[in-house]
Amino acid sequence: MADTSHGPATFWTQADALLRKNLTYQKRNKRTNIRLISFPFLLCLLLVIIQNLVNSQLDKPENKCGCACIDKNGDGQCEEVCGLQYSDLDQAATCPIEHPPEWIPLLQIPEPDQRAVISSFIPYADLPNESCKKTGSCPVTLLFTGNNQTLGGILAGNVMTSSFIPNSSVDNFTNTILGSDSKTSKQNFLDPAFASGLPLYAVQRQCTQNSTFSVTVDVLGSEIEEEVRCVQGLNLWRNTSAEINDQLYKGYRKGNLERKINEIVAAYDFLNSNPNNFNVSIWYNSTYKNQTGGSDIGLVRVPRSVNLASNAYLQFLKGPGTQMQFDFIKEMPKAGTKTRLDLSSLLGTLFFTWVVIQLFPVVLSALVYEKEQKLRIMMKMHGLGDGPYWMISYAYYFTVSAIYMLCFVIFGSVIGLKFFTLNDYSIQFVFYFIYINLQISLAFLAAAFFSNVRTATVLGYICVFGTGLLGGFLFQFFLQDKSFPRVWIIVFELFPGFSLYRGLYEFSQYSFSGDFMATDGMRWGDLGDSENGMIEVLIIMSVEWVLVLLVAFHIDQGRSPLFYLKRYGKKRSSFRMRSLQRQDSKVFVQMDKPDVLQESEKVEQLLLESNTNYSIICDNLKKVYPGRDGNPPKFAVKGLSLALPRGECFGMLGPNGAGKTSFISMMIGLTKPTAGTAFVQGLDIQSEMNGIYTSMGVCPQHDLLWETLTGREHLLFYGRLKNLKGSSLTQAVEESLKSVNLFHGGVADKQARKYSGGMKRRLSVAISLIGDPKPSTGLDPASRNNLWNVVKRSKQDRAIILTTHSMEEAEVLCDRLGIFVDGNLQCIGNAKELKGRYGGSYVFTMTTSSSHEEDVQNLVKGLTENANKIYHLSGTQKFELPKHEVRIADVFHAVEVAKSRFTVFAWGLADTTLEDVFIKVARGAQAFNVLS
Repeated sequence: MADTSHGPATFWTQADALLRKNLTYQKRNKRTNIRLISFPFLLCLLLVIIQNLVNSQLDKPENKCGCACIDKNGDGQCEEVCGLQYSDLDQAATCPIEHPPEWIPLLQIPEPDQRAVISSFIPYADLPNESCKKTGSCPVTLLFTGNNQTLGGILAGNVMTSSFIPNSSVDNFTNTILGSDSKTSKQNFLDPAFASGLPLYAVQRQCTQNSTFSVTVDVLGSEIEEEVRCVQGLNLWRNTSAEINDQLYKGYRKGNLERKINEIVAAYDFLNSNPNNFNVSIWYNSTYKNQTGGSDIGLVRVPRSVNLASNAYLQFLKGPGTQMQFDFIKEMPKAGTKTRLDLSSLLGTLFFTWVVIQLFPVVLSALVYEKEQKLRIMMKMHGLGDGPYWMISYAYYFTVSAIYMLCFVIFGSVIGLKFFTLNDYSIQFVFYFIYINLQISLAFLAAAFFSNVRTATVLGYICVFGTGLLGGFLFQFFLQDKSFPRVWIIVFELFPGFSLYRGLYEFSQYSFSGDFMATDGMRWGDLGDSENGMIEVLIIMSVEWVLVLLVAFHIDQGRSPLFYLKRYGKKRSSFRMRSLQRQDSKVFVQMDKPDVLQESEKVEQLLLESNTNYSIICDNLKKVYPGRDGNPPKFAVKGLSLALPRGECFGMLGPNGAGKTSFISMMIGLTKPTAGTAFVQGLDIQSEMNGIYTSMGVCPQHDLLWETLTGREHLLFYGRLKNLKGSSLTQAVEESLKSVNLFHGGVADKQARKYSGGMKRRLSVAISLIGDPKPSTGLDPASRNNLWNVVKRSKQDRAIILTTHSMEEAEVLCDRLGIFVDGNLQCIGNAKELKGRYGGSYVFTMTTSSSHEEDVQNLVKGLTENANKIYHLSGTQKFELPKHEVRIADVFHAVEVAKSRFTVFAWGLADTTLEDVFIKVARGAQAFNVLS
């Protein structure tokens, strides 16, 4: 036998055993791991293939900057000229622009129906009346303020001119204030104001009747006519900049987006300007700034406002004829480039969300598998504590997730996806590190609410695809809508899937703009940008990681999140429970049988002795389940006292619901006793279960095995939990395999899924006996003939508790038997004692034709008047005959006489069986409970 001197397994011994088992289990799942890692690989390859297809289309001649044959000299000879003016304007981003066109600087003019007028929320009487909108004659407003109102008034008057020269080229309008209500362009090689068909506006102090005319404009080599309309400019003074700020924002964009009102051209605060100092702040409308692709680099029409203020001050100093000429604005020249769309940035947010979050159902299904197959309970019963389990399981799933994410990032970087290469790898590391920890914590929490692997897996993958689709087609629109409240964005991000989506969205935006503009992607300094949501995502995920992990751990311990709030209530209810137990125990003691009372007295005597040869001692063990939904408390075990010496196999018999499972659950530490206690090898089950587990073996009713682990690997794992090491572990494993006939023929090294039902049962018995356990609790063998010899050999120097419904098995294996009914031990003793005590009668059976049934009854009455008929069906009758009133010879003589009078098909005389005793005791106890 193995060395029995080993003590309880330490924390690190348990952790080492679980880690070795997990690594072996992982090695068995190579195909699953390959499929898992291949998903991001295939997705990245798909993006690369699509990227190359798109690039090949963009590289076609028809998609490059256009060329044309131009007759420059008029001699009929054309010369090929390439450039922007000969191509589709959509190619402007790729065409070389060596000489960008010159454009007249413009102001951003509000549309006629959006200009500021008097309204209920803008109580300024100097604004025009709202009726001007019906005729389209509303002036445009410019606001002014400053510390010196006299100087401010002069400067405001110098801003606008009164001269107006119609019917001339737009090039002669450098001294006229021109503007447009068209949106600005990202590149200024083509100002939309001169190609949109919308009119230009000339802002004047006063417009004449004939205030609309046409001018000729050269647009990329083509002359077009532009309509210019005069619009009155209204200069209004405000006492403070606060008043200007209030008027600019109050009522702006009130109502729907189509009804934007209260728009101002510009506002000027001349601050402390004086003849020796010029200082001005300018408000301008950036609403129409182009933000295509999420970039804020659109050209706004600010230079003209600056020029107007500067010229106004010069004219104040030097006179009306002095001004800084502002002829044109134009963009810097640029070289031709190739159009490239980084699909990993455009599509990566959705696709990569699926890649990262698919780890959730993988971890969840693994945790639920252990729960569904009751493997977690099995490990706990064999000595694995909660601390080692959580530490190793968490570290194990974190390592798997980290390797998965590392392969994903490395592969994406190797094949050149900008999503990975442009963004700082340290930010990516922090982001993925926090999220996979949060995801693992969520899996532990979710596993508490599932008991079926298929259900958990299906809902897990619904979460995967649902999160990606909702993120791509709902949440992303909220992110891009600048008017959507930021607080609601944060509320959305409280859902971990949307936090993941937001972080990946930020990576994609920075990588896309970085690739387009040939700059870097996200850097740590960018996290301070108010438009960057990465920092808030990292904070939210970090806090949720800690909170979710704590809640998951508490639920795993059988506590609700409100555990600490409920402790006081539980204490109060426990006093009521104890009083009920005391009242109940008085009734039950009165009904105890002499053998049960004798067992209880033996327990009391053993508890007074310091040294005892008894492996298990149960002292008035009780289990009461609290009443629910108005029902009274349920007394599952009503005070059990039992003493089992070494070398004894004790059989616990009883009908379903008798309390056997509750008793076994208390003995193996799954539930706590309500009162009383039990000692296993002198250790208290109330406080020393970790020590008990090292000397206890448990063989559950069903085979709880890992399908991909071999028989030997199962025994190695559970042997380590029993603190076996080195040669002792190897010897114990071999002896256990040999004892159940699983050692030879390579059976020990086959995976458990290839075992037959009988082989699995024998392996379960071997697991329960590994490490030479002193008691083997809850043994319920199913393969009787193959295992009885093993059990008989194993009870040497051990105590075994066996629960079974097989009377034959109990009679063969058990030294003593106890019949348990309605939470009480009704009787105890060996099979012969019980049959003698509760039998006391023969069972006489006779089968005849139906016409002779009365003759059979008369025959039995002739043997004894106290005969009791217990069975009657179609000529077959059974009777109980008291042994002390009947001689066997008389029975044989009576049968011989009966055969001469009528036909007897069959007859028999049998002693009382254990099954008869069981039925009699159970019925008697249940009948008493009904009457009481």
